[in-house]
Amino acid sequence: MELGLRQFIIKRVATTIAIVFVIITLNFIIFDLMPGSPLNTYVQPGKIRDPAQLEALKALFGLDQPTHVRYLIYVKNMLTFNLGISFQNQKLVATEMTERLLNTFMLIGMSTILSIVLGIIIGVYAAHKRGSTFDSGSVLFSLTFYSLPSFWIGLVLLMVFSVYLGLFPIAGATPREWGDPNIWPTPPQWPQDWLEILRGRLYHMILPVSTLVLFQTGGYILLTRAVMIESLTDDYILTARAKGLNERVVLFRHALKNASLPLITNIALAFGFMFSGAIITEQVFTYKGMGWWIWNSIAFYDYPVLQGVFYVIALCVVGANFIADVLYGLIDPRVKYG
Repeated sequence: MELGLRQFIIKRVATTIAIVFVIITLNFIIFDLMPGSPLNTYVQPGKIRDPAQLEALKALFGLDQPTHVRYLIYVKNMLTFNLGISFQNQKLVATEMTERLLNTFMLIGMSTILSIVLGIIIGVYAAHKRGSTFDSGSVLFSLTFYSLPSFWIGLVLLMVFSVYLGLFPIAGATPREWGDPNIWPTPPQWPQDWLEILRGRLYHMILPVSTLVLFQTGGYILLTRAVMIESLTDDYILTARAKGLNERVVLFRHALKNASLPLITNIALAFGFMFSGAIITEQVFTYKGMGWWIWNSIAFYDYPVLQGVFYVIALCVVGANFIADVLYGLIDPRVKYG
């Protein structure tokens, strides 16, 4: 029986709620079964400690409770977004997360949007000019940069434009004179003019964004080219051209629209994983975003941070897939909710 949009959304919401509980359960089990203990961060192996101190640490981390009790507490905390306290600095994970979100959203958001726009436009024209020099060059560019490690691209850009030419900063998300306790050990002295703040941030984002765009654009070019080549052979394209429509209208309004379902899935996943940041690229450029934070949390065995971040990333991916499912029917009338 065919379901309408409203029934489909209700069904998907119920499925999403069940998926969220599965995510919470798996997140708890994975970190509960991992070797080691948070106590290892504070207690050196083989060194005698006061038993009362050890019991106090266990109570602090909730390790004195049985597994099922800790699980129920964990479920409650995740549903209320009480993500715990970081082992590294005893700050709330949610608070630290908000401090890094702006850097990540600016970096990943800008690079993802640029990659999608450039990849789709180049991919459409590569399919349109299949077999031409432009098509061969775009495919060669895509395969080259898509296969290169992102950290290698970043290091080359740093060596050329920062070390040799001195055009761009070598590290940080903000100018050094502003101060950053995680990178530059000076008191924060942020300017009052928001335009100056924006210029400073954009100046430090040029190389990281360029690295991600070079790495990501190739994937969108190849995917767009593949779906467009198939779409351009359909009969409705011949009909549109026979009507005398502008070739740009034929390519983007007709062919691309009907070939966009795989692109929607890919774009939805890209934005769903945007919350995780660019771990390797942020580490190369010492860019203090979510990826930089995740890397350092892994090195420090900061389980509350990793649990909280992985949980929020999973929610973003589930939400992105839900939006993609709804968009399928709105863009392509051939898709039925059922």
